[in-house]
Amino acid sequence: MEKYQVVVKGIVKFEERYLIVQRWYDDRIEDPYQWGFVDGKIEFGESPDKAVVRLIREQTGLETMVDHIIYTWSYLVGDVHHIGISYECMTLTDEVFLSEELNDYRFVGKEEFEQYITNSKLYEDIARVFEI
Repeated sequence: MEKYQVVVKGIVKFEERYLIVQRWYDDRIEDPYQWGFVDGKIEFGESPDKAVVRLIREQTGLETMVDHIIYTWSYLVGDVHHIGISYECMTLTDEVFLSEELNDYRFVGKEEFEQYITNSKLYEDIARVFEI
């Protein structure tokens, strides 16, 4: 039987800067805290657009609205195929209140992504999309 998991990523834009968040991944790797974007799983029956807004609110306290889908991706973990949708979302404030699962945040210009994003696949995706 095939298994699928749909995940969403919220790339939050405030003015001309983007929210990046630092999350703990795994203490078995050299740098267990890594920078990325808000992401998470869609709940059963939830639309992807509503899920990304919910996840951003839960993880950062920000109220956002979806602007558009900027790219998709997929990967396998065991016998589960994860399918991802990345959204650019807009917010009217930079007042962030992090959930316990996040360690830190910053608003950065797209030219600064390379300084923070160490996941090469994620960086390749956003470099292509943002033409950096």
